[in-house]
Amino acid sequence: MNNQLKILMEPEEIINCLKTETQLKEVCIKILSQRIIEKVAQQKEISISPEEIEIEANRQRREKRLEKASDTLRWLEQQMLTPLDWEVGICNRLLKQKLALKLFGKEVEQFFVQNRSEFEQVVLYQFVVRDEKLAQELYYQIEESEISFYQAARLHDIDENRRYKCGYEGKVYRWAVIPQIAPLVFNASPQQLVGPIKTENGYHLFMVEDYIPAELTPKRYQEILDNMFQQWLDAELDYMYYNFELNKS
Repeated sequence: MNNQLKILMEPEEIINCLKTETQLKEVCIKILSQRIIEKVAQQKEISISPEEIEIEANRQRREKRLEKASDTLRWLEQQMLTPLDWEVGICNRLLKQKLALKLFGKEVEQFFVQNRSEFEQVVLYQFVVRDEKLAQELYYQIEESEISFYQAARLHDIDENRRYKCGYEGKVYRWAVIPQIAPLVFNASPQQLVGPIKTENGYHLFMVEDYIPAELTPKRYQEILDNMFQQWLDAELDYMYYNFELNKS
């Protein structure tokens, strides 16, 4: 059935569908990005061995619980892929990972150290009211334990979704907090009430439940590496487009 779908469609129909679904630009960017990755990887003599592809393929099989060869073939058919298509996709992803490490692997730790404060987090609660007098009253009521922060948020927050969560914002990075508020929030002790602070949205009251110091975990290392690589790739795409426009004129 899945292979028959390919036969039923013309390439032009696929392109038109991508256009109408506003996905064509995204696909084109992926194609051009792969060209850049392959070109620079070749310049830096980076390649992917059959053994590396096999290791990654086995990892994916385990992850998808494809225990038998027939299970893998059935899954590939469902995805409208041939075994060769799958290997090429794996090769492309591994090449991207290797190139990212080659270009920026040694810079991640330095970037983290220089920007450590931006990776600090707090478990944050907040609610916002429009009236300054109400904000002050709620502050004193919470301080005197006449009402809990969670109750105040549930009853008075102007944001309906946050009311249902009793003001819970979750784990928040320093960079995600408004600059005028960040120092107050990140210097607060756990369970300390902060506010009211006026912004264009109203009067904010905050409570920090916990402080999470910055740590260069494997996950964060990968996030920083991916971000560095994507910024580089975006710049390369811009340069490619600029040269194209220059040559066209």
